[in-house]
Amino acid sequence: MNEYIAYEGDKFTIEWFFDKLGESEALKYFESLSNTQKRKTLMLFKRMGDNGKIYDKDKFRNEGEKIYAFKPQPDRFLSFFYTGHKIIVTNGYRKKSQKLPKQEKIRALDIKNNYFYRVEQEDYYEE
Repeated sequence: MNEYIAYEGDKFTIEWFFDKLGESEALKYFESLSNTQKRKTLMLFKRMGDNGKIYDKDKFRNEGEKIYAFKPQPDRFLSFFYTGHKIIVTNGYRKKSQKLPKQEKIRALDIKNNYFYRVEQEDYYEE
């Protein structure tokens, strides 16, 4: 189970999404980052996990349709909230324009739907 967890705080547990093959697009992106960028990302995860909120929209933002973005400049990690005080990180990418790329948001929504379905079918978390 710990392989899913990116950060476990007092308010939220932040998890990487894994597909049926055990692959995590978001975790792979995170692992490709420099140590500085990893540290920036983990600091945001820690702030959200421990405090339950990030007030700075330059660091965490609602992107609509219940998709949220952790924003460790210049990277982005899209996510959604789930029951049990969980935040599931769906995908990561390097920001290249002011607007959220449509394909990245669609990807996050598809992953969210996949997660909900697999959890409902009891086919996501290992026993």
